[in-house]
Amino acid sequence: MTLDPPPFRVTFSVMYRWIALALSLTLLAACGRGVPDQARVVVAGDSIMAWNRVEGASVADRLEARLGQPVGDVSLSFARVAGGSGPLNIPTQLNGVRADWIVLNGGANDLSAGCDCSACGPVLNRLISDDGQRGAIPALVRDLRGRGARVVWADYYTAPRYAGTGCEAPYEVLEARLTRMAAADPGVTLVDMDDAFTPTDLSLFAGDRTHPSAKGSALIADQILPVLQR
Repeated sequence: MTLDPPPFRVTFSVMYRWIALALSLTLLAACGRGVPDQARVVVAGDSIMAWNRVEGASVADRLEARLGQPVGDVSLSFARVAGGSGPLNIPTQLNGVRADWIVLNGGANDLSAGCDCSACGPVLNRLISDDGQRGAIPALVRDLRGRGARVVWADYYTAPRYAGTGCEAPYEVLEARLTRMAAADPGVTLVDMDDAFTPTDLSLFAGDRTHPSAKGSALIADQILPVLQR
């Protein structure tokens, strides 16, 4: 008996996930990032944090140069807060990690996979409740705080690719909820990249008009640095 092959859509989806995971792990290994034993600062999150790592110009690379001390980096492209497997899940990236400071971001890949800029209420609620106290993000932050870390959450900037579109709305809601979360704990600081980034300055963005250029990664580090030096 001959069995029909699975639909191409399902097969491609599975293949894409495995290719994405393999590519991310390969890049991580090739670039030698991780968590040195003496690192007081560790960066985690998605591609905004990981971008420019190959060139030695990621957010963690810039923070390390400015602080003059080792900075760990476990961030990976495609990573989600409430989904993803292995290191493509941001809480999993931080399993067993202990540091004075954890710098991280997340949520964009959850939103892009779960609602594609519209009807994002359920995805946002899974990430963080309206009062900022429930959901995957507050749970992760509480866990990190319980390990003795202070947390810097880097909120997203507005990228030229999405500026002026309906895709801005879910991120405005996310920012408001993150602000409430940070206000409830003096050990949590929200750094809003929109305070420094403008979508009209294309020098801050890579060719995809979404991720940071090397200059953009340096600017992200510059916004975070004063918090780490308090």
